[in-house]
Parts: sequence; C-alpha cells; structure tokens
Amino acid sequence: MNTGLKLAVRDVTVRVRRWQGADLELPLPSYASGGAAGMDLLANFGDDKRQRGISLMPGGRALIPTGLAVEIPRGYEIQVRPRSGLALRHGVTVANAPGTIDSDYRGQIGVILINQGHELFDIGHGDRIAQMVLAPVTQIVWDEVDSLGETARGEGGFGSTGRSTPRI
Repeated sequence: MNTGLKLAVRDVTVRVRRWQGADLELPLPSYASGGAAGMDLLANFGDDKRQRGISLMPGGRALIPTGLAVEIPRGYEIQVRPRSGLALRHGVTVANAPGTIDSDYRGQIGVILINQGHELFDIGHGDRIAQMVLAPVTQIVWDEVDSLGETARGEGGFGSTGRSTPRI
C-alpha cells in the first residue's frame, strides 16, 4: 500500500581532499542511484604509473589506498563496508567490517581487504573495492548502578533464546 509518505533525505556536507600523490583523474565517490545508502570507494594507487595494483593471495590481506582524506562533521562517522558482489563472487571483503572513520581523523582513507576465497584476486587501480556510508553517532554516558532491570531473558548468554534451558 502506497501511503504517499515520503521520507526526507538529509544532506550533510563532508569536506574532502585528494591525498598527496593520488591520481586526480579518478572520480570522487558518488551514489549509484537515488536510494543508495553507500558510495563506492575506488582503489587509488596514485599517479605513479608503475604501481597500478596488487594481487591478493587466498587468506591474504592488504591496506588499499583510496587517495582521499575527509573532514567528517562531529556527530557522524563514515562506515567502510564490503561490496556484496566482491564477497559473493570472489570471497573478498573488508577485514574489519564495518570499518569506522571517526570525525577527528584526517589521514588518508585506507580499506583493509581480505581474500577469503580460494583464488588469487587482483586489485587494479580504479577498481571499486568497498562502500562508504555516512552514519550518525551517539556516545554513551555511563550510569553505574548496583543492579539492572529484570527481563524474561535475564542473564541467558549466547544462543540462550533458542533453547528452553540455557547451558553455561
């Protein structure tokens, strides 16, 4: 049922600069469609034509440069997430998914890729390697207490909601 309700998309300005030595001909990340949450990040091995990619062995991981640095507004983070096609077809994913870029970080964005597949995977200059999502951040204010409120689950641990009697 279409109620005609349209959710507003809030635009947030994020300052970006190209890292020294980055290939300036590669485009900035952009949304592939109007409903996309993430932008594709590209491998940017720089303007040195001799280093235009790497090969990732099965089980291997590497930090892939993007050639970008950002100034994220306070109250936000950028999450670096895997591209589903790379994960499905090749077993290549972001090792620390989702990676977090904090609002006070000003260095080059790097993506830690890991090859969980069974074959060598080549990462070329300009390849789409991950996606980035801008997300709001909330921070904890601790309230240390002597006891916590009761729930039906209580202290049941990992997998405890799938059995009638939790085992420890």
